[in-house]
Amino acid sequence: MTVELLQLPTQQSFQCIPITEAVRAFIAKRGGQDGAVLISGQHTTTAVVINEMEERLIEDLKAWLAEVAPANRAWKHNDLELRPNIPADEPRNAHAHLQALLLGNQVMVAVENGGLVLGQYQDVILVELDGPRQRKVALQWLASPGSA
Repeated sequence: MTVELLQLPTQQSFQCIPITEAVRAFIAKRGGQDGAVLISGQHTTTAVVINEMEERLIEDLKAWLAEVAPANRAWKHNDLELRPNIPADEPRNAHAHLQALLLGNQVMVAVENGGLVLGQYQDVILVELDGPRQRKVALQWLASPGSA
């Protein structure tokens, strides 16, 4: 198994970044084989999803997440004074953790003849929920039986 880390700087507190082309480049290094790629976010305040990178849908996602887990609610995780060993720069970001739980932090995509098996409008998307920050996404190649 081969693992590679994508390094992605985010620019906003909420941002959707298509990473499909980076995943395709990772697969190209495998030489056109069949298998699958596991795409895993390395942070508890990001998500990795497969959906359409359409501007209005992204705005709807942002609004829906803010409704379900609003930043201004009195979340227990934000009671920093009650938590031991908290760094001085710890953000009050319970909403981002909860939003990430809703969306999930990894997806697996089948690969056939070296190409991602995605639908016409599907992209692999990193969803930033607590930025801006430097983020990492792990890509792991899973070879099918008989492949290298």
